[in-house]
Amino acid sequence: MTVDDLEQRGINTIRGLAMDAVQQANCGHPGTAMALAPLAHVLFTRVMTYDATDPAWPDRDRFVLSAGHASMLLYSMLHLTGFGLELDDLRDFRQWGSRTPGHPEYWHTPGVELTTGPLGQGIGNAVGIALAEANLRERFGSAACDHRVFAICGDGDLSEGVSHEAASLAGHLGLGRLVAVYDDNHITIDGPTEIALTDDAVGRFRAYGWHVVELGEVANDLDALERGLAEGIAEADRPSLLVLRSHIGWPSPRFTDSPKAHGEALGEDEVRAVKEILGMDPDAHFAVADDVLAMYRDAGRRGAAARTEWEARRGAFATGEPALAAEHDACLAQGGLPGWEAKLPVWSPGDGIATRQACKAALDAIVGVVPGLVGGGADLTGNTGTAVPDAGVIDTHRFGGRQVHFGVREHGMGAVLNGMSVGGLVPFGGTFFVFSDYMRGAVRVAALSGYKVMFVWSHDSIGLGEDGPTHQPVEQLAAMRAMPGIRVIRPADANETAQAWRVHVEGDGPTALVLSRQKVPVLDGTAERATAGVVAGAYPLVDESGALELVLVGTGSEVQLCVSAASRLAERGLGVRVVSMPCWELFAARPDDEQAAVLPPGVPTLAVEAAASFGWDRYADDVVGLDRFGASAPGNIALEQLGFTVDNVVARADALLARDA
Repeated sequence: MTVDDLEQRGINTIRGLAMDAVQQANCGHPGTAMALAPLAHVLFTRVMTYDATDPAWPDRDRFVLSAGHASMLLYSMLHLTGFGLELDDLRDFRQWGSRTPGHPEYWHTPGVELTTGPLGQGIGNAVGIALAEANLRERFGSAACDHRVFAICGDGDLSEGVSHEAASLAGHLGLGRLVAVYDDNHITIDGPTEIALTDDAVGRFRAYGWHVVELGEVANDLDALERGLAEGIAEADRPSLLVLRSHIGWPSPRFTDSPKAHGEALGEDEVRAVKEILGMDPDAHFAVADDVLAMYRDAGRRGAAARTEWEARRGAFATGEPALAAEHDACLAQGGLPGWEAKLPVWSPGDGIATRQACKAALDAIVGVVPGLVGGGADLTGNTGTAVPDAGVIDTHRFGGRQVHFGVREHGMGAVLNGMSVGGLVPFGGTFFVFSDYMRGAVRVAALSGYKVMFVWSHDSIGLGEDGPTHQPVEQLAAMRAMPGIRVIRPADANETAQAWRVHVEGDGPTALVLSRQKVPVLDGTAERATAGVVAGAYPLVDESGALELVLVGTGSEVQLCVSAASRLAERGLGVRVVSMPCWELFAARPDDEQAAVLPPGVPTLAVEAAASFGWDRYADDVVGLDRFGASAPGNIALEQLGFTVDNVVARADALLARDA
């Protein structure tokens, strides 16, 4: 048996596993896995540096399957190369509780680097990983960080707008360690791509500043694939796109180049026919020959030597430059240096400061002690409080700074931030809250996956003023709170804003920080109470005098209204408590008795928030909210006209008390 024959049988094994798993599940996407089996083989056996026995090795090459519907291609490779997936896991493809879900999920399966499936996200993530690698390599040297990013994308990925945004940024920056293979198979679920897509992808990516290699009809030519990947690797100054013409479902007699091979099981008879063409036993399912498995397991262990060498280099780095190595460790741990939280600023009660400005002040204070903080805004860096120019700006072939200018690319920014997070940074990105709608797809994947990303959204209400209802968020708070897996923090003042950063840096997963454009007062009590209060999600900011008769609960810029209204009501002898509730999710995670201590059951409760009232019935008996779009006017006028005044809060409180009586 020659090596070439062994390799071919290995490739056929990948195809067989993909067909069998999809057929057993009776759903899935076998065609792309069949067509790209040779490419996956070359990547995992000839090109990438990784160690299957240590999937989390920080300096491994990263593989991003942006075409996540072809998940069986990846699962087959992870089984064969020894990442811990067993044949039984492949048999359980797409089943309840299995380690092989329909689309890859971040670290749900050992060796899966990212959650992919929503098309276009993966290529944006790959840009983010490449940006993180470039940043860490320039800051800490190649002894600490020296790896590459390989991605497979398809027509669907390049049709989605998010991929355009991310690719444009990658070309501008010159991320030369990113090599993406475009599977140009001309097939979508609806039919040939030409029914809706006649782009010149080659010309488009060249215009973005990418190095483009037209591989042509070499999907089954291992040496040609390896040469193409080597050419991409050799291009140091630009990201590379290798355009590969493949034939989906090959060598299926009935379904090669057919939409059926894209999204359906082939059927038992067709699976048998393909296996016969490939010289495989048509009656054998999930078959892996011993010598084929040995070949792949050897490839999976081959990177152990590189990992050992990296560990030695990293050890020498830690000995020779302990302070710098500690910063690198903090990046990989996505945390701060010891005692970092002492740098968080504290404001005294009095003069107003917009919470977006407080965000910038907090970032300025901690960027030097939380080394992983890297980010910026989508052309709104100064407006959103995400400017840290003194920490250095990332630009074309200059990667060592901490400030990224993402341009007007909200969705692309979100996908890139997700990739930066898994690449070893604590990324943050800002835009106006209303434009969170543009990036929602990326935010959802971050929430689903637990990526540690700070989404900074300013101009959080009608208080932003004259830009009018197109820019004034109304339903966004309720929509984001409905998303599992993300903390939505709307701080009442500067002190709560600073503590929101502490919650994020010390926590896991993504955070949405929702900030005001307009100035809000620094409230009496937040300097002392916000440290424990923000992490609890809600806390009494103003205590009642005497028996508790009413609770006013607010978020963000409306907490000040609650404080003033409570003062008026207290003058009449009422026992009123003011609760600041910056984060529903953190509060909901508290034990029932702790929640009841803050919002006692049976006590009339009025919520005040300049946003849709949807969902507040969970915590309040009535809501001063906004269940309509805003209006173009100065912010204070818009707030007044739409009922966000102390007078109206007092009146609504009186009405609630009367109703309760």
